[in-house]
Amino acid sequence: MSRSINEGKISVGRRLAIYFGRFFLWLILTILVLVLGLYLFLYLINKGPSPHFRDLFVASVMESSAGGILARMYLTDEEIAAIQENNRTEDIQEITDVSLVNFDAAGDAAGEEGTAQGEGTSSGDDNGFIYDDPDGDGIEIHEVHGETYSGRMMIVYDPSRVVVSSIPSYTHGYMGWTIQQHVENNGAVAGINGGKYEDNNGLGSGAWPEGIVISGGRILNGNDGRTYGVYGFNEDNIFIVGNMTAKAAADMGIRDAVTFGPALVVNGNPAEYQGLGGGLNPRTAIGQRPDGAVLLLVIEGRKSSSLGATMADLIDIMLEYGAVNAANMDGGMSSTMFYGGEIIVDNATVRDTRRIPTAFIVMPQQTE
Repeated sequence: MSRSINEGKISVGRRLAIYFGRFFLWLILTILVLVLGLYLFLYLINKGPSPHFRDLFVASVMESSAGGILARMYLTDEEIAAIQENNRTEDIQEITDVSLVNFDAAGDAAGEEGTAQGEGTSSGDDNGFIYDDPDGDGIEIHEVHGETYSGRMMIVYDPSRVVVSSIPSYTHGYMGWTIQQHVENNGAVAGINGGKYEDNNGLGSGAWPEGIVISGGRILNGNDGRTYGVYGFNEDNIFIVGNMTAKAAADMGIRDAVTFGPALVVNGNPAEYQGLGGGLNPRTAIGQRPDGAVLLLVIEGRKSSSLGATMADLIDIMLEYGAVNAANMDGGMSSTMFYGGEIIVDNATVRDTRRIPTAFIVMPQQTE
């Protein structure tokens, strides 16, 4: 009797061992098939018959913090460099001509019409721009769509409201703020992500900006003698685009600015680009119309509903919305727009909400 019970226990144990053995064998084979399938898929993109898809893929992944390995597995550094060279946006050396922005006259015209029509209604100005501000907060939100992307354009009528928010300390032991924290910690009403920062392999803490950071007229980061791409507002609330030293920026009276780039539109002239002008990725850009209204653009990316936009797409959108000057900001997983107490544009990320050292935020309206 005891012997039959023991044999039954052994039999059950063997059956369980066989079951789990088969399960893990199936699991391992499934993983191997998926890995092999992914490898072959990426091989066909990088080495297949379509140079267009190869260039688009390489340009896209090389703009990300950690995705470059997907191109380096198949292509040499020389091949990748050649693809990037043939699909880039030219760096414009020109600096903003401030005479092209005349927001005082435009603002007076819009204000007079807005008063005549009543607060919170649509109005226009002498430049032909239409103001649609049903809630009277001085901000418009527009959805933007293209073949590969979707996102939102925020138009802020008063450029003096747009400033740079910065975390209080730039150290590796500190954590950056989320876009919501940048907005709420400053008592602002809206915001988008800002400038360049250290983010090795997408694992940075968002606490170490790269390039220039100017907030409230104070240079928080940047070397007096080094040249940076400076994108921000001067004391007259005109959006300045150009390459200059920190000292030159201070001499120009820059009040709020960060570094990223490239410039998209300068003095009404769009940047020239090679090939695709860059890959498909989440994007953030900022610009200004000749009437002074600020254009804040965020494009979603790396989603099935929105793969992302190229630099050429950003140029087209900014021109469509009347930008006289515009520049690309940090993109990828950082691209975020906050408005009305919530994030209204974000992007796929394997981590929590991105932490960043700088942001362009929109302060509340001045009330009489």
